[in-house]
Amino acid sequence: MGQADIMRVVDIHAHLVPIGLVKRAQSGSIRGVEVRQHGEHEYSFHLEGSDPTRSLPPKLIDTGARESWMDEQGIDVQVVGTWADLFGYELPPELATEWAQHLNNTMLEVTSDSPHYEALASLPMQVPGKAAEMIPMVLAEGFVGVTIATRIGATELDAPELEPFWHALSDCQAAVFIHPGYSDDDPRTADYGLINAVGRPVDTTIALARLLAAGIPTRFPGARIILAHGGGALPFILGRLGRNYELFPDLSDPRSGTSHLYFDSVVFDPDALCFLVEKAAPDAVMLGSDYPFPIGDHTPKKVLERAERLTETQQAAILGHTASKLLEIRTN
Repeated sequence: MGQADIMRVVDIHAHLVPIGLVKRAQSGSIRGVEVRQHGEHEYSFHLEGSDPTRSLPPKLIDTGARESWMDEQGIDVQVVGTWADLFGYELPPELATEWAQHLNNTMLEVTSDSPHYEALASLPMQVPGKAAEMIPMVLAEGFVGVTIATRIGATELDAPELEPFWHALSDCQAAVFIHPGYSDDDPRTADYGLINAVGRPVDTTIALARLLAAGIPTRFPGARIILAHGGGALPFILGRLGRNYELFPDLSDPRSGTSHLYFDSVVFDPDALCFLVEKAAPDAVMLGSDYPFPIGDHTPKKVLERAERLTETQQAAILGHTASKLLEIRTN
C-alpha cells in the first residue's frame, strides 16, 4: 500500500504544550496558575485548587523534535490536544474559563499556520453551559474538535448537568476526544507502572460503559466521540455489556451506541487492532501515537503492517482517510 492510496497520514492522538503557555504563566499573567522551573527545560504547573502537576516532559514543548519524529515515522499531520494534567477542572468557574482560553490561544499560536498540526480545544467543563457556548466558537477559530477527560473532577460524563455540552456538540456535529485524566490515587495501580499500563484504559472503559448505558452516543448522534487507547477494554466486554442490557432493559443498547464511536489505534498488538476493527463500526479506527509519552506507540504504523487480517482499504482508513473526513483535515 503506497502513499497514493491515502490522503495524508494523520496521527489523531498526540499531546502538546505550547512554550507560550509556559511563558505566560511564568509572567504571572494567568490568574490562578503558576509555573515553577526545576531545570533548564523542566517546569511544573500549579493550578489553584489542585496539587502541582508532574514535571512537564520537555518533548511536550519541543516542536522541532516532534516534527523530526513525524518525518521519521511518515506522519503528515498530528492532531494535538493539551496534556491531561492541565485540564484544570478544579479551578473556580471564572478562572476555569480564562484558563481554557489561555490553553486555546497559545495552542493556536503553534498550530494555526503550520501544515504539521491540527488542534483540539480545551473547555471549562466544570461550567457546562460555558463549555457548550464555546464549542461553536472554537470550531470557528480553526480547531477540529475538543478534548475532555473521562471525568470532570468527580462528575461522570453521563451526569445530567453535562447535557448542554452534549447537545451543543451534537448540534455542531463536533468531534470530542475523550482522554483519561491523570490520577494516581488508586493504590492497586501504584506499582509496576500500572497507572499507565492498566489504570488509564480501565478509566476509559468505565467512562465509556456509563456513556453507553446512558445512551449518550445514540441520543446525541451528531457528536463525533473518539476514544483514546482503543476504547480500553470495550471491544472485549461488549458482549458482557450486551448481556447487562438484557438484564436491565431500561438501559440503552451498548451495541447501537458503539456504532457511533471512533477509536485510536494505540493498542500495540496487531490481533487486538484487528479485533477492534471487527467490533467497531466501519472506518471507525484511526492512527494514534500518544506522543510523546513513554507508554505511547513510538512507531505507530508498524502495528498496521503486522495486522495481516486488515485489508488495504481498512489500513488506508486507519492511516488517514477516516481522520481526514471526520475532522475535515486540511489537504495542503
